[in-house]
Amino acid sequence: MLEIGKTHLLKIIKHTSFGVYLEGENLGEILLPDRYLPVNRAGYDIGEEVTVFLALDSEDRPVATNETPYAEVGDCAFLQALETTRYGTFLDWGLSKDLLVPFREQRIPMEMGRSYVVYVFTDDSGRLAGSSLLSQYLLEENEDEFKHRQEVDLLVCSRSDLGYKAVIEGTHLGLIHNNEITRPIKVGDMFKGYIGEYRKDGKIDITLQKAANEVRHELAEVIVEFLERNGGSSDITDKSPPDVINKAFHASKSNFKKATGKLYKQRRIYFKDGRVFLSDEK
Repeated sequence: MLEIGKTHLLKIIKHTSFGVYLEGENLGEILLPDRYLPVNRAGYDIGEEVTVFLALDSEDRPVATNETPYAEVGDCAFLQALETTRYGTFLDWGLSKDLLVPFREQRIPMEMGRSYVVYVFTDDSGRLAGSSLLSQYLLEENEDEFKHRQEVDLLVCSRSDLGYKAVIEGTHLGLIHNNEITRPIKVGDMFKGYIGEYRKDGKIDITLQKAANEVRHELAEVIVEFLERNGGSSDITDKSPPDVINKAFHASKSNFKKATGKLYKQRRIYFKDGRVFLSDEK
């Protein structure tokens, strides 16, 4: 079954003066307008297959484009607001026809020039639209979809007094608490995170920290590389102020101390005269 709002590989079945028609299966013949074709139509012969995105034209007929949207139906994306009309706000989503977010689908009134995380869907008439009311379209409870400490893809979508809400794997919403944030983040950022401790209410907490043993192992190697780049020694030790350690290694003083302790026990470093040195022992 072909779907509006999705990308499909379709076969060319007919040429016309205004474009080519594609085999649309359950949607019938679908026009790929001439403006998307090269002047000589090279590569668009009958029987050839082309990758296209399906939408609806002004008369609600399926139409194809070879432009690539930033998001498809069922996806979330961080999109810029271009214009507000009496119908709602139009966002740039990579196509020549912008994506409408009706006023009723706006969590807060959208302002031109600002960007928002929106969910792409088809409305009751089958037209493509966006919504920043993410909780209406994404799940907020973990029903065994994710395991504790599982690594996941995140898209930061909004700020609250408790922290940042984030879209998890494009399907769920979770919260990054303020005490989990060790570096500046903002709405629209995309990065990896980890599923936090199980909550009785099913809501999903997100941690940005790896398990302690993984953190210390990686930090230990970062410290060794830092020393190698700096002639084999440094005045940044476990006695240094936390902000100095964090600036150099993006780590807490506690984790830094444990990582250097591990390296010392392995005889890979040693301390002397208030400095740390790489050891010659292997």
